[in-house]
This record gives sequence, C-alpha cells and structure tokens, in this order.
Amino acid sequence: MKAYTKLILCLSITLTLMNKLDGQQSAQIIFLPEGINFPPLRSNITEPRIGIFKFLDNSNMRIDIGNTINLIMLEIPGLQTRFTAGIDFFAYALSTGAEGLRLQIDAIDGFFGGNLSFSKQTERNKIQARLRILHHSAHLVDGHYNLNTNTWLDNREPIPFTKDFGELVLAHVVTKPFGNLRYYGGISYATLVRPAVLKRFEYLGGVEIYFDNIIESVFNNPTNIYLAYNLLINGMPKYIGSNQIQVGLKFGKWYSKGPCIYFAYYSGNHMFGEYYDKRLQTVGLGFTVDFF
Repeated sequence: MKAYTKLILCLSITLTLMNKLDGQQSAQIIFLPEGINFPPLRSNITEPRIGIFKFLDNSNMRIDIGNTINLIMLEIPGLQTRFTAGIDFFAYALSTGAEGLRLQIDAIDGFFGGNLSFSKQTERNKIQARLRILHHSAHLVDGHYNLNTNTWLDNREPIPFTKDFGELVLAHVVTKPFGNLRYYGGISYATLVRPAVLKRFEYLGGVEIYFDNIIESVFNNPTNIYLAYNLLINGMPKYIGSNQIQVGLKFGKWYSKGPCIYFAYYSGNHMFGEYYDKRLQTVGLGFTVDFF
C-alpha cells in the first residue's frame, strides 16, 4: 500500500504543477496524448511489450503481454518540454513446451503501477527522465505441476515473491545523420521484498542505437537496423550483472508503432522471479510489436 500511496501523491503533485503552469509559455494540458513520452528501454527485461522470445538452446519461450500508456500530458511548446503521467500493466510468462495447441506455462511475472516522465527537446538532442512505481509479483502455475503424481516439477514449490519498487531512469537522446543514439542510467529501490534475501537497491544502464538509412523503406515506411544493450545489477542475494544484447530490425518509425524482429543474447540472474536463485544464459529470436 505504501507504493500506491506514493504513486497517488506523485500524481497529485504533477496535476498541481500542471494547473499552475497552464497558460504559461503557451502551456496546454492534453488528455490521452498520442505517442509515448519515454519509450520503453529496448533491451531491459522489465519493460512493457507485446511479443515472444524463443530460446534457441531449449524448448522454452518467453511470452510478453502488456503496454504503457500516457494518460495526461502537460506540454510547453515554448520550452519544447513535456510532462506526462501514465500507467504500466504488463506480464511475461515462461512457456516450456506445448501439448497439442495448449502451451505449458511454467511461471508468470506480473507488474502494475504507474509512471511520471519528462522530456525536453533541444536542436539536436533530447533529455528524458522516467519515474516508475510498480508492484511486481511472481508465480509458478499449472505448467510446473505434474497432475499424474500431484507434485511440483523438480521438487520446486511456489514461493512468495514480491517487490514494490520505485525506479528512476535518466536518458540522453542524440540525433545523428544515420539515426538516433540513446544512452541511459538508473536506480531503483524496493520498499517491500519477498523473500527477504533480495537486495532492495538495483542499478541499470545501457545504450540504444539505430540506423534508418541503410535499408530501403517498406510500404513507404522506414526500416531501422538497431543495436541495444542493457546492464542490470541486482542482488539475489549477491549483486551480479545481468546483460542483454539485441540486434534487430524495426519496421516503421523508431518511436512509433510497428513490428520488430531481433536476435538476443542474455546472461545473468534468471528472468523469472520464482527462479531468482538460479542463473540463466541463453540466445534466442524475438518478435515484438510496438504500440507507441
């Protein structure tokens, strides 16, 4: 409940600032603005997205469902500045195989909460910031249970896994003739963790770079070749780094809707909370659809 109270307080402060600034520097408040003020980090595993990631070294597959939406925006055109408040609802599931047309879902991680974001455009650069306040819970589900023996697979039973956390990320977007470069860094702190061995602080950083003039357009829309890297340092219970590198193609404008296919390498703490004490190293192919 503390996390929700903080989110409500942040939203109240934002709305108060919006009311005070309205009318200054041609400021305007927009309900349900188009686009997204702080696009999700491409290779960070705890971001809202819709798509799948197929592990190539086994039969596992990660399935992502969810999105982030800006609900209200304060825009100050004279300062080329935007403040937004929105919601985040997303989950990702571990599929370990299929029986006929039915996927075997082994584990699910779910997130819900909200975000406040800021952006300021200059001549060739942009400054971005995002504060997220999220509830994260993890679960083992029926795909991890053997109905014939009425036992959990590998003698691994569900554990209470919960994190209520706030995360602040700062980013710098640099416009180049070939496309854009975005680099970022951030920190998060959890007010509640279960099990208690989890560290409350986490750190992340990364870079995204795309090239929009190497491949010709498809149906009059640009095609982007991109490279993205994310480093997450968290303690489960010891601090180690988790790395993900993506190389892919995004069809459509970079910061707009469109499908994306990519190849990725991941190494570090397991992606799923119920396996927090295990390490994961894998390569795979992914497909996502951006709804910015």
